[in-house]
Amino acid sequence: MDRKKIIVFTGAGISAESGIKTFRDAGGLWEEYNIQEVATPEAWEKNKALVIEFYNKRRKQVLEAKPNGAHKALVKLEQKYDVQIITQNIDDLHERAGSSKVLHLHGEILKSRSSLDPSLIYPIHGWELKLGEKCERGTQLRPHIVWFGEMVPNMELSYLLASKSDIFIIIGTSLNVFPAAGLVEYVPASTPKYLIDPKAVNNSTFLKNIEIVPELAVEGVSKLVEKLLHQ
Repeated sequence: MDRKKIIVFTGAGISAESGIKTFRDAGGLWEEYNIQEVATPEAWEKNKALVIEFYNKRRKQVLEAKPNGAHKALVKLEQKYDVQIITQNIDDLHERAGSSKVLHLHGEILKSRSSLDPSLIYPIHGWELKLGEKCERGTQLRPHIVWFGEMVPNMELSYLLASKSDIFIIIGTSLNVFPAAGLVEYVPASTPKYLIDPKAVNNSTFLKNIEIVPELAVEGVSKLVEKLLHQ
């Protein structure tokens, strides 16, 4: 018998308890940087050194962070279920915790890519990407991040995965913010859904079969995982 498919959609709230700051919590600023000046294609064209510096600091923070109880609890689900993580986060905490299938919507902070050819992707060893580091086609390497105003290349795949879910879990992200709101529209109406977030409110008319867990990720996920493993 095939194992049930669980799709887990995670946002900034799951990594916050590992000490990784979010844009929203900082009111559109991150370490005193204006997001429009460091996280858009226009910012890259205007000041590559500043963008690289910004992501180097973020990368250093990610490397110093450790997976928390929520990341680790999700790994336990693989004992019984076919688990696919879809994350908006650019850190690698799901992978370091041991999750075997992780799809990143907004890119990965520990990788760089060609600014000419998006298919040329390279690992970054350590926390620093340097101005002057080039891809094999001779152009400056940029962070492997989806910036504001850019297409989200894995979005279509995430819709397909969501449409085949037997259980759908949302952690640390609001249902009022896209792409989260758009993704759940692809989940079958009959599929049980769980929303774990301290500010969670079900004010969406299209969501059926949803259980709200208004708790922080570590506590909420740990409880839900134990419940699913024993049912």
